[in-house]
Amino acid sequence: MKREPILECDVLALGSGAAGLAAAVTAATRGLRVMVAEKADVFGGTSAWSGGWMWIPGNPLAMRAGIAEESEASRTYLRNELGAHFDTAKVDALLEAGPQMVEFFERHTSMRFIDGNRIPDFHTTPGAASGGRSVCAMPFDGRELGPLIDRLRPPLGVVTLKGMAIGSGQDLAHFFNATRSLRSAVHVLRRLAAFAGHKLRYGRSMHLVNGNALVARLLKSAHDRGVDLRTNAKAVALLREAGGEAGKEGGRVTGARVEIEGVPHEVRAARGVVLACGGYPHDLARRAQTFAYTPSGREHWSAAPLTNTGDGIRLGEAVGGHFDASLETPAAWAPVSLVPQGDGQPAAAFPHLIERAKPGVIAVTRAGQRFVNEASSYHDFISALIGTTPASDEVCAWLICDHRFQRRYGLGFSKPFPFPTAPYRRSGYLKRANSLAELAAQCGIDPQGLASTVAAYNSYAKDGHDPQFHKGSTPYNRVQGDARHAPNPCVAPLEDGPFYAVKLLPGSLGTFAGLATDASAQVLGDNGQPVPGLYAVGNDSASMMGGCYPSGGITLGPAMTFGYLAGLALASAAQTAKSDSTKQPTPPTNSTIQSQGHMQ
Repeated sequence: MKREPILECDVLALGSGAAGLAAAVTAATRGLRVMVAEKADVFGGTSAWSGGWMWIPGNPLAMRAGIAEESEASRTYLRNELGAHFDTAKVDALLEAGPQMVEFFERHTSMRFIDGNRIPDFHTTPGAASGGRSVCAMPFDGRELGPLIDRLRPPLGVVTLKGMAIGSGQDLAHFFNATRSLRSAVHVLRRLAAFAGHKLRYGRSMHLVNGNALVARLLKSAHDRGVDLRTNAKAVALLREAGGEAGKEGGRVTGARVEIEGVPHEVRAARGVVLACGGYPHDLARRAQTFAYTPSGREHWSAAPLTNTGDGIRLGEAVGGHFDASLETPAAWAPVSLVPQGDGQPAAAFPHLIERAKPGVIAVTRAGQRFVNEASSYHDFISALIGTTPASDEVCAWLICDHRFQRRYGLGFSKPFPFPTAPYRRSGYLKRANSLAELAAQCGIDPQGLASTVAAYNSYAKDGHDPQFHKGSTPYNRVQGDARHAPNPCVAPLEDGPFYAVKLLPGSLGTFAGLATDASAQVLGDNGQPVPGLYAVGNDSASMMGGCYPSGGITLGPAMTFGYLAGLALASAAQTAKSDSTKQPTPPTNSTIQSQGHMQ
């Protein structure tokens, strides 16, 4: 029997999103030999499609700007938000190591950050902040990646402008204001001209923003540190000490069997394996098991890559890891609409993250009733929709707006002026009618319910009020709204037809349930003890937020931080092994984390 080719490294990271790359870069910076094995043919996972924001209270960028919040404020906020799911050890690890992670990557790698000092937390519970807790990757010139740019996952097509990603913050504001501001119009024209030049010369935009910039900077850092980067590399089993494979108790995890370009390899990892495969957003069986509202697992649409099918979680379970589904919610809910692709391709899920907070749009059920503050977070929006939908009914809602709104802000995938609405209407994505009654008939909405809802909403919206759901009442609502619209940046009546509608369905940006881990990201078994040599980060690990969603960036912030901690723990284990080969590796203490994070 022909023996499988053997590859050797110190650390094997399975998956190339922000979490896996953070672990890989940290370990490589500490001098370890690292391999990253990515199942897909491109690097980046869901991170490359994300907004790229990371929730890191006390981060250096905020400190440099003079934002020094009370040391216990973030803990107070998380204690109030997470309730029974508050894990002291993990919260302490995030709040202590998060700022160190940012400083480490700034000092040792190609990572550069921009601040989110004006981005508020989602809620207004005690300890909430109006800004200073978020960072994002600075835009990046993709040409610096060299040939690796061809293996970077492009931005999610349905949220780009013909392939051009628009950065959050001022970049996005300029695009919204291009028809109302000469300065914004000039900015947009320059961006479009640069994109056209890049597209002609390179086949894609080289001005990378958001999550694409985050992954690109991490990839460059990994390449600069000599990390062995592999695509089309699917892990099929973990290896354990004494030649054991998955399914046997005891023994440290020592590597994995990986199919690289279809050829089975034995990858030996002297220090350990990091699971970072992106959770299970496209694992139908586990979705059916954990998503209460979807009995078959199919009544859900995820904006994550199709390759995220729960591989890392299954690998971890096979060697004794515990799958923790005891969370508040199993996934990061988000409303999505299905965009027809044509050519027999399945519809693409468009995540509705922005326009719901703008003035002049409401969301209604089939009964024509509002059910939520439309400007609330995407997670809260779907939580409310699931909670208000009878068990026997399809979980869905409709976004309703008038002509002024659609031309000003767009509606979902349908773009605002000067883009025509006809293509979206022909595909069936966008519904339009001259009256609310006609629109209700097209959508299957109760016409009387819709008429009474809009009439009641308009009666107070003309004065900027929303006594029913208080849209525009929180800092997060207002920052998502239109600052130029007074008196309420989130509220305006629906008055002049034609009227438009887009159907919303329950979706997610990723999963929260995952493998149980400790504060160093080491996988825990059913008995609460670590599985030696095995770590899980990102969405392969159970969310430290316990399935709660207190602020934007609470997925990527912990992903980067615990990836960093896993890298430090593996480096600490390597140092321990060198000094005493018989001594059991232990996770680093807070003082060790701090000293290693500041090493040159």
